[in-house]
Amino acid sequence: MEQNELQLGKNAEAPTSPDAAVLDRVPNPHVDSDYLVRFTCPEFTSICPVTGQPDFAHLVIDFVADRWLVESKSLKLYLASFRNHGAFHEDCTVAIGKRLVDLLEPRFFRIGGYWYPRGGIPIDVFWQHGSVPNNLWLPDQGVAPYRGRG
Repeated sequence: MEQNELQLGKNAEAPTSPDAAVLDRVPNPHVDSDYLVRFTCPEFTSICPVTGQPDFAHLVIDFVADRWLVESKSLKLYLASFRNHGAFHEDCTVAIGKRLVDLLEPRFFRIGGYWYPRGGIPIDVFWQHGSVPNNLWLPDQGVAPYRGRG
């Protein structure tokens, strides 16, 4: 994708659904190095497909780029497109991971979906593609396990 075709620096409408969202990628300027890229979305929302009520999650996306990086504005718009999208926690988390892997073709990818309790049960969903490269610092995702009133 050419730089002038990106959503970055332009007025971009909020996508009506994840399928309608456009994800932009840009060339990795350090294709010769393994390094971790982390995106954190502490206020992710979607809709329960059964009740229509909102679901909330803290998403952490880690990847080691090969040729491509995801452009952050397009990622923000894509993640926001789930606000009116009805899907279960597992579907949202894994679908985001698969879409990004298809776009980026990374050396390594993982997503952690830390969902807030619904009906008294928190559901955490983790998905990974590829193996962690040797000599890569892979920090903990930094989200504490749910403890309730503990």
